[in-house]
Amino acid sequence: MGSTADKFSGVANEAVGKIKESTGKVTGSDKLEAEGLAQQAKGKAEKLAGDAKQAVKDATNKVADAVNKKL
Repeated sequence: MGSTADKFSGVANEAVGKIKESTGKVTGSDKLEAEGLAQQAKGKAEKLAGDAKQAVKDATNKVADAVNKKL
């Protein structure tokens, strides 16, 4: 997955996780609440992965630009 796809997936998982957590709290379902918290954590991890990929891509582009200027 690319950085944008990871970030998008992360945001979506966080949103769905929050809904599950809230629904679990309202209905008294500890299982649903826990699933929501787990899905939110997964979403945060996906967003971090996307950010890391983007940082590597940006750094690589800067190095390539610097090399090209010296050629």
